Amino acid sequence: MAVEIGQPAPEFTLPSQYGEQVSLSDYRGSKNVLVMFYPFAFTGVCTGELCTIRDRYTDFVNDDTVVLSISCDSTHTLKVFAAQEGLTHPMLSDFWPHGEVSRAYGVFLEDKGFSTRGSFVIDKEGIVRWAVVNGPGEARSADDYAAALAAL
Repeated sequence: MAVEIGQPAPEFTLPSQYGEQVSLSDYRGSKNVLVMFYPFAFTGVCTGELCTIRDRYTDFVNDDTVVLSISCDSTHTLKVFAAQEGLTHPMLSDFWPHGEVSRAYGVFLEDKGFSTRGSFVIDKEGIVRWAVVNGPGEARSADDYAAALAAL
């Protein structure tokens, strides 16, 4: 079951594509956070979604907001994927312990071994204010993210 709106977001610390440790609490009190779980780097729908964030970067990464995308890919895979697609936001690896953060957010598909498409808007106090969970092949709308962030 996915984390519910109005609940505190589960805390996590994961390595980025650059090997830096990034924690959700790094942004507490200073930025709203859009957390995007996605199945795999280099796949069609995932690439499309993340490139939309890249192309609309200032809508999602600014003085008030940061994007953290999370997959079960290794940091090495994420580094190559980010470089190939020109993605500069923190791309976090939930590789080991495998899917631990995805499980905490209720988006890990146990029978498949990866996370589905779950998105969570977390306010500066660490509370989930908006969420959507789609199946692995169902793209999400960046316009929905923008509207949810604008409502904060």
